Amino acid sequence: STANAPEDDAPNRYSRTERTTYSRYSRDANSSGSSLPTNTLEKRIEELERELAKERQENARLMKVAQDKEELIGKLKEEIDLLNR
Repeated sequence: STANAPEDDAPNRYSRTERTTYSRYSRDANSSGSSLPTNTLEKRIEELERELAKERQENARLMKVAQDKEELIGKLKEEIDLLNR
């Protein structure tokens, strides 16, 4: 059950990061005035959202790999215990 704890936390961590990123860029847009056109900022936000989606997919893949390896380790430990008996 401890192996599942990071997965349960993942949605909360992502949403917090997303909110922080969005509010930071909103502040930057407001403080910079007209130095960058709105459509440039929107394109940058879209680019960052795509990058975030890719990173989330990679994170999910790596978490699955780690979980699979943990399961294999557990099975091998059980097999070792059986062989030692």
